Amino acid sequence: MSLDCLSVGILVADHLCDPIARVPKPGELILCARLPLSIGGCASNAAMDLARLGVRVGVVGCVGRDPFGRFVAETLAAAGVDTAGIRPLADAETASTLILNVAGEDRRFIHAPGASDRFVASYIPIEQALAAKVVYVGGYLLMKKLDPKELAGIFRQLRAAGVKTVLDVALPEPGDAWARLLPVLRETDVFLPNRDEAELITGLADPVAQADHFRAAGAGTVVITCGGQGSVLVSDERRLQAGVYPIDFVGGTGSGDAFDAGFIAGLLAGEDAAGCLRWGSAVGASCVRSVSATECVFGRREALDFMAAHRLPITVLPA
Repeated sequence: MSLDCLSVGILVADHLCDPIARVPKPGELILCARLPLSIGGCASNAAMDLARLGVRVGVVGCVGRDPFGRFVAETLAAAGVDTAGIRPLADAETASTLILNVAGEDRRFIHAPGASDRFVASYIPIEQALAAKVVYVGGYLLMKKLDPKELAGIFRQLRAAGVKTVLDVALPEPGDAWARLLPVLRETDVFLPNRDEAELITGLADPVAQADHFRAAGAGTVVITCGGQGSVLVSDERRLQAGVYPIDFVGGTGSGDAFDAGFIAGLLAGEDAAGCLRWGSAVGASCVRSVSATECVFGRREALDFMAAHRLPITVLPA
């Protein structure tokens, strides 16, 4: 099957808790309503969300030959995602994230990279990627064996064939992030970090300054997502700041990946920059109605109806 989008990157099993009143003291037991197991990871989440939006999508990444790996693969397949690109590894556990949700606070993550840390550029099925319209790499910088020059070379080949390259990152600390990012940015059509990630990489706190910094490094369009403060988009043609849609917030896990999926859906639909922001913001907003990453994400009809019923504030930024 020819795909609209190939979603490449980290595949994760998320272990979540429903919101609790506070973090337990040492040795203390606190009860919560549920401790769900859910799909997680940038590539998994984006693929799940895109499938819900009616996009023909495949996923590429590594899992372990363990129950969590089977859970990830089976959940994606059940959602209609092409899982031929999932590579089970016998000598690694599936990547997992423990997500602690405290009422009124941003979620806390504890992540074990597992099999995702073994992912290398040669695992990307190049013929399938060349046949897609968009190739998305999510969770870059958490995959330590994914060589920047090799990934940049693949992106260069894809762009020469007319395939849009979209990149998102995840990182716990700056480390060598800039050195690993720079070669790939030069071949990236759309770069989608959040404000905290961008500050770790650039040392800049202002999202517009962050976007300009990444643009100067070679990225085509840069979108900085800022949670409840909306998003900023900077490209050759446009400099835009978007607000947020009204929504009842439960948890933020997966909202950035949902934004990415919505933005890609906008690209595939031929939307302009503002239209892509509306798609990203709407799908991202739908995600926060649950503690899990994909449970409450809109389907295509829901997203269209929501955007028709609500206005997203978008202003033009000065040059």
